[in-house]
Amino acid sequence: MLLSLELFVMLVLANGSPVVVARLLHNRWDWPVDGDRLWRDGRPVFGHSKTWRGLASGVLSCLLFAAWLGLGWIFGALFGLLALLGDLLSSFIKRRAGLVSSARALWLDQLPEALLPMLMAWYWLPLALWQVVSVAVLFAIANVVVSPLLFRLGIRKQPH
Repeated sequence: MLLSLELFVMLVLANGSPVVVARLLHNRWDWPVDGDRLWRDGRPVFGHSKTWRGLASGVLSCLLFAAWLGLGWIFGALFGLLALLGDLLSSFIKRRAGLVSSARALWLDQLPEALLPMLMAWYWLPLALWQVVSVAVLFAIANVVVSPLLFRLGIRKQPH
C-alpha cells in the first residue's frame, strides 16, 4: 500500500513539477520539445507548452524522490521520463485530432502519462496488476478533480 502511495506521488511530481517550475521561471529556458515544428497536417507536433525545461524538471523531481525513497535514481529517472513521454503522446494525438494546446480530452490527458510509468513499475517492482491500474485510475480521477482547484488558486493557467 505504501509503495502505491509513493508511486502516486511520483506521478504527481512528474506532471506537477513542470507546472511549478514554469510559474517560477516564467519564459526562461522554455524551449519547445518539438522546436515549434509542424507535422505533415500543418499542426504543431506537440505544442509550445511542452518544453525541455518541463521534461527535465519532471524527470529530475522523480529521480530525486525515488533515490530518497530507496527505489534508485535510475528507476526514478525512467519513471519520470515515461510519465512525460505519455504526456507528449497525448499532446501528439490531440494535435492530430485538431485540438489546440491545453484543450481538454478526458482520459487521454491523464491515462498515458500514468499508465506508461506504472507499467514499467509493474515490471521493476513487486506490484500486482490491480495496483498498477488502481494508481493510474486514481491519478486520472485526482487530476480531473484537483485541476480546477489549482486553476482557481492561480497555479494552473487552464481549469483542466
